[in-house]
Amino acid sequence: MTASVPSPAPARSLAWIYLALAVAGGVLPWLANLDFIRESGQPFDLGLFVRLANANPAAQSLSRDLAVGASAVTLWMVVESRRLGMRGLGWVLLSCVTIAFAFGAPLFLYLRERRLQELARQA
Repeated sequence: MTASVPSPAPARSLAWIYLALAVAGGVLPWLANLDFIRESGQPFDLGLFVRLANANPAAQSLSRDLAVGASAVTLWMVVESRRLGMRGLGWVLLSCVTIAFAFGAPLFLYLRERRLQELARQA
């Protein structure tokens, strides 16, 4: 059985979906971060943030889930970007740390989709 190559139109749509998810992944976590800053009454306190992210079993579950999943996906992003000869990985990784992983991962997928389209045009 051979893998089918997606037609260009769905691939372009997929790229834009990834970009929309990146925007949502940047805005939604930061809205919560701003609420956290307002409630704590001080600049972003990373120690307090981590303590609250582990304050109960539900929060611990989500924090650990994100840590393990983000670690695996980050490793894949590095390997995949090298395999495809992608540019911009440094910006993606920086955005994962400074904005949100929910922003950086879809941004990577957007850039990957664009690179795959570029490679398909060259073939």
